[in-house]
Amino acid sequence: MSRVWGVLAWFSGLLFFAPVAWMVLTSLHSEPDAATNPPSLTAPITFDSYGEFFDSNPWPPLINSLSASVGSTVLVLLLAVPAAYALSIKKVDKWSDVLFFFLSTKMLPVVAGLLPIYLVAQYSGLLDNISFLAVLYTSMNLPIAVWLMRSFLAEVPKEILEAAALDGAGLVTTLRRVVAPVAMPGIAATSLICFIFSWNELLFARVLTGVVAGTAPVYLTGFVTSQGLFLAKVCAAATVVSLPVLIAGFAAQDKLVQGLSLGAVK
Repeated sequence: MSRVWGVLAWFSGLLFFAPVAWMVLTSLHSEPDAATNPPSLTAPITFDSYGEFFDSNPWPPLINSLSASVGSTVLVLLLAVPAAYALSIKKVDKWSDVLFFFLSTKMLPVVAGLLPIYLVAQYSGLLDNISFLAVLYTSMNLPIAVWLMRSFLAEVPKEILEAAALDGAGLVTTLRRVVAPVAMPGIAATSLICFIFSWNELLFARVLTGVVAGTAPVYLTGFVTSQGLFLAKVCAAATVVSLPVLIAGFAAQDKLVQGLSLGAVK
């Protein structure tokens, strides 16, 4: 039976990996070869699409996405860890209602909040501003981060916290030197999830940014022109834009697995 589950796991993994492999392979073909139907697997390999992509100066959108994603992730952690600490270790009154309130903010359709946020940004002079986008991503990811961190911090041994309190450690010291090292796998998992959500966000970035603060997903939409869809160039751009997320995922792979499985086995 274990072999059957192993085969199913490999099949599922290859099934999810197939579109990514196809995208990378298409990016290595010329436009005529990429546009053939059915696509040719034996077409000559070329890096012309990558050259055209980097010649179009993609660095400002990539830097904007990196700034907004990293900045919002740091802000989320600074807010989510103390909140989760209060809801899991130092439980406040009606803490379950607080968690439900956090979750209820994600029930609003994104489109429903688009116009009010646009008007706030317009009247505040914050349109096409990467800092405003980072704050917006923080508010979007904070409820998820609090829920995740609450489950992670609930697994921190109470004896460690009691020992820190006996040694006279304050709240900041406890969070920084006791809770953070123990919950590091959970923090890494939460950080990666928030980073991915921020990096891939398109709707708000498309509406609220323009020339200065355009992000990488917005930049990708620019490859769909009235002249047609150039598959090889689009796949090359999508591959490059996906690399930061893939690198972050591989770098935090061990801690991500530990964090997502924390508390699964008692």
